[in-house]
Amino acid sequence: MNPPEDVLTALRELRAGDLPTHGGRTLAYVYDSGLSEVDSLGAAAHALASSANGLDPTAFPSLLRMENDLVAAASALLGDVPGVVGSVTSGGTESCLLAVLAARDARPDVASPSLVLPTTAHAAFHKAAHLFGLRRIDVPVDPVTFRADPAAMAAAIDDSTVLVVASAPSYAHGVLDPIAPIAAAAHERGVRMHVDACIGGWVLPYFAKLGADVPPFDFRVPGVTSVSVDLHKYAYCPKGTSVLLHASAELRRTHYFASAAWPGYTMLNTTIQSTRSGGPPAAAWAVTRHLGEDGYLSLAASTREAVSRIRSGIADLPGLRILGEPISTLIAFTASDDGFDLFTVADEMKARGWYVQPQFAHLASPVNLHLTVTAANHGSEKEFLTDLAASVDAARTAGPVVIDPAVAEFVAALDPETLTSEQFAGLLAAAGLGGASGLPERMAPINALLATAPAPLRERLLLEFLGALYTP
Repeated sequence: MNPPEDVLTALRELRAGDLPTHGGRTLAYVYDSGLSEVDSLGAAAHALASSANGLDPTAFPSLLRMENDLVAAASALLGDVPGVVGSVTSGGTESCLLAVLAARDARPDVASPSLVLPTTAHAAFHKAAHLFGLRRIDVPVDPVTFRADPAAMAAAIDDSTVLVVASAPSYAHGVLDPIAPIAAAAHERGVRMHVDACIGGWVLPYFAKLGADVPPFDFRVPGVTSVSVDLHKYAYCPKGTSVLLHASAELRRTHYFASAAWPGYTMLNTTIQSTRSGGPPAAAWAVTRHLGEDGYLSLAASTREAVSRIRSGIADLPGLRILGEPISTLIAFTASDDGFDLFTVADEMKARGWYVQPQFAHLASPVNLHLTVTAANHGSEKEFLTDLAASVDAARTAGPVVIDPAVAEFVAALDPETLTSEQFAGLLAAAGLGGASGLPERMAPINALLATAPAPLRERLLLEFLGALYTP
């Protein structure tokens, strides 16, 4: 056996190569309150309950109590409407999957069920449609505001529609869809309406209390039948916990699963998972109880101020343009001229100690850089903006990314349906990703090359690359 301290030392060495999860320098994937006691409390609570199993609430009633408390807290925040029930899940994707599953299974009379969603809806709904066999009806959004078009959404609803989806806010641009008219259209047709508030559900209500103009997006809106909110985002709980709320127990019932048709215990599941560690819900329960109303209001105030400063600073930088009118904590910005490459800006920011997330062009949305702003960014806005300005200047000096014409021709000739392992290996070598050297320090040439590929080919290439990464 290896001594425990040696194992932990090895783990620390492995973690040293990761992006930082604290300090506000990783503006994607992580949500940092900036409060050290929140992390230590969450870790301690997780350890206390990690061996408990949420599969059977009668065996571990503590987990049942904590889950009900978390659902009640989320319900109080998102409309405080009588009759709302919910489930704690492993994350936003599982919450979205269950919302789709519940809607599909509530309509066994529909032979070929469909899902109506704006083109800015989270890809978790694409996954749900793929897994559960629904047809996806993608509805174009306003090309300037990137908000869902209520009239177009209403027109897309037909007799096969089992669920309509809107975002509060959408991930890519941080804008709030017009929930009320979309929910009204769904209600008129007798169709369920889900609001994906995984990002905004725990922060927009506090922004509203601080004076922000936040239109209702939750169960106060007639026609909204389910809402998802992630606790490991702006509730600042350890990953991974989310809550899926339904307007009634009847609406929730069809995402439950039961099977007594085997010789073992009767399987009863409230989520997609069976065995569920008690660690994540216990950690979320502890953190939400610790922070409370005053703590979250304070964190929201810090976050809102950081968002305002960063957004204003970006708008003042020559060559940059904010996309849409972000209402929450997410900002996407693009280049307003062709004098530099945004992927190079991302590389330059990483060299200065910041991670900003590149997003490829899609329909009316151009190539852009995405920021997830948290409370931990409060106080470092000036440093971020100074480094962003320097990164843009460096990208201008470097000039546009030039793709080898032979490599571009090779990529253009690839067919995602018939891509062979040999072709993929050749592309990796041409892109400088062959061998055991891992990812290059600068990703701009790779991202520029991927940007030339149509979405289906990019998906296939990245899946092949993912498979290569997960090969021991």
